[in-house]
Amino acid sequence: MKLMLTAALPCLRRVRDLEESGVIRRYVALLDPATVGLPVSVFVNVTLERQVEAALERFEAAILKRPEVMECHLMTGDADYLLRIVTADLSAYERFLIEHLTRVPGVASIKSSFAPKQVKYRTALPLG
Repeated sequence: MKLMLTAALPCLRRVRDLEESGVIRRYVALLDPATVGLPVSVFVNVTLERQVEAALERFEAAILKRPEVMECHLMTGDADYLLRIVTADLSAYERFLIEHLTRVPGVASIKSSFAPKQVKYRTALPLG
């Protein structure tokens, strides 16, 4: 038993170093969205009326409060933000859209795309 513990200590030390340096940010359990009642994935392009710092901060603060928003990326190109939303069904997405997203001050347009099938999903980075 002592031999196993001695062999594990350098590994544990390396893991702690990675945690403390921020390379390992957190540990998570990956749940199957459909199994937990959230089978609908929607990708949403959001364009703001003006892309100024105050508008960006206001939008991001509102989005951070919404649990349906799994990801939010500031983008270049046609849209200012790309969101990935999960919901139980289309009615739940419609409620999120009407009651929350359209009420964020400064939102000029919202374009939704529904994902009928997930072809690939990874969480591991391609460190090669």
